Amino acid sequence: MSIFAPIGKAILSFLHDLYEIADFVISSLNTFLFHLTAGRRAISGIIYKQVYFTGIEAFSIISWIAAILGVIIVTQAISILPMFGGERLIGEILVWVVIRELGPVFAAIIVIARSGTAMAAELGSMRVNNEVIALEAMGIDPGRYLVMPRVIGTAISTFVLTFYFEIITILGGYLLAGFGKRITFGMYISSVLETMGFTDIIASLLKSIIFGLIIGAVATLHGLRVGKSITEIPQQTTKAVISSLFIVFIVDGIITAIFFI
Repeated sequence: MSIFAPIGKAILSFLHDLYEIADFVISSLNTFLFHLTAGRRAISGIIYKQVYFTGIEAFSIISWIAAILGVIIVTQAISILPMFGGERLIGEILVWVVIRELGPVFAAIIVIARSGTAMAAELGSMRVNNEVIALEAMGIDPGRYLVMPRVIGTAISTFVLTFYFEIITILGGYLLAGFGKRITFGMYISSVLETMGFTDIIASLLKSIIFGLIIGAVATLHGLRVGKSITEIPQQTTKAVISSLFIVFIVDGIITAIFFI
């Protein structure tokens, strides 16, 4: 057997996964935007619960992470920039590092760790307990009732968490920048606003929405892949985390290249 056979098989499997993920995303958006009529109340309730679990309940942990990250970034910046009289460059560093990259990526990682695993395990348990089959027997489309609300809810939550993460990181940075330093709050904020352009904002928010859609689609896809054995639940959950991280980083690189190269 050729040594390239396993590599080719892995590539084909990955491309097939990408196709299914794209199908989940497109069908979820199509249903949510154009065909959300029958069962609107039930589906809206699931979306709300997903947003609450993925977004609102993550505010506490993401606040601490964002504030600490802001302090770390500014610590490194103010230890070097004053040597060159470049205190105002702190704003540029925050925009380049936080708004363009770390905000969307860190928010996505937190969502994957908290909610992606939970969604995959939840749907896997439903598969093992034949709840998905029961829905189909009652004429309820699992894609409409199980997949779409989770994909849309995760996208909304990731969008909100990214915006919140970036604000807290910037404010957290000032806790150090303004403490005992010759940097006023006005100078600090103005340096950020002067550097931050429309492209930075659009790229950041676009990343957050796409990351959320990907995480929701990957988690539900692997959850529904669970068979009849309960041991498949942790296996598919692990695969969901790895796949989500891999695809998120690839998409992040692609969007960054499109907007900033």
